[in-house]
Amino acid sequence: MTTTALPGAERISAPVHAAGPDAPWHRVRDAMDRHGNAVVHTTWGEWLTAAVTDPALRPLLGHDWQRYRRTQDPTIRYRFVASRLATKYTAAAALHTAPAELDLAYKIGGRPYLRGLDQIDVSLTHTDDVIAVGISRNGRIGVDVEPAGRHMSYELLQSHVLTPAEKAALERLPERERPARLLRLWTLKEAYTKALGQGLRLDFTEFGFTADGGRLLAPGGRPAAHGEWAFATHHILGRYLLSVACHDTGLATSRDTAAHTMLDEGFLGAVTELLH
Repeated sequence: MTTTALPGAERISAPVHAAGPDAPWHRVRDAMDRHGNAVVHTTWGEWLTAAVTDPALRPLLGHDWQRYRRTQDPTIRYRFVASRLATKYTAAAALHTAPAELDLAYKIGGRPYLRGLDQIDVSLTHTDDVIAVGISRNGRIGVDVEPAGRHMSYELLQSHVLTPAEKAALERLPERERPARLLRLWTLKEAYTKALGQGLRLDFTEFGFTADGGRLLAPGGRPAAHGEWAFATHHILGRYLLSVACHDTGLATSRDTAAHTMLDEGFLGAVTELLH
């Protein structure tokens, strides 16, 4: 894995390759404790054995169990399981708890969240056989992954993706370098809009990035943020680009990320009431 150094990127933890349930989860815990965020990437095939043979699959999936059972296509079914297991194991490692103890739910549009843990933000993305999960206690987080070899036509897409300032910067590059730079900007914009919860609903020409991809700009090229956002792009598995956008609310957050200490008191009270 190689990482593109960006201003502020040191505030984002390096992604961890989680090749199934026996991954080095201590690295995720350490990243969360140190940076307040963690990023994991994996492939659905690395979770296939767990999806097929784990006797605890039903409690692990929780509310997703019925959706899993209803999905007829085996490929879609097991990719669904892999993404949910990767998300739960990542969150569990970051929060010092067991995967089955977490309740994964979904907002309108499908963005996952951890029920009762409102301070924690989660982002999930996948393409081809790759899954990436981001988790943060400091603010919003967004992740996006794309094949590094994906061809993006500069001529066809520049008016839909680039701000005037970005277009001017790319047109100063040799023509052969433009598609790769465009792809990198695409992943950064995807990650940012996912962090905002907007996805493709936010016009990519309404915001931009500096030439190094590290700072957010207004369409005309002026700074659009004051250090509250951090961005990073990583080359993973030798053939993918993974971009991460992290927002820091600036509010003091506890370094104790154990789930039992971060659980929303209202949620905990409701659960306690139901159990008595």
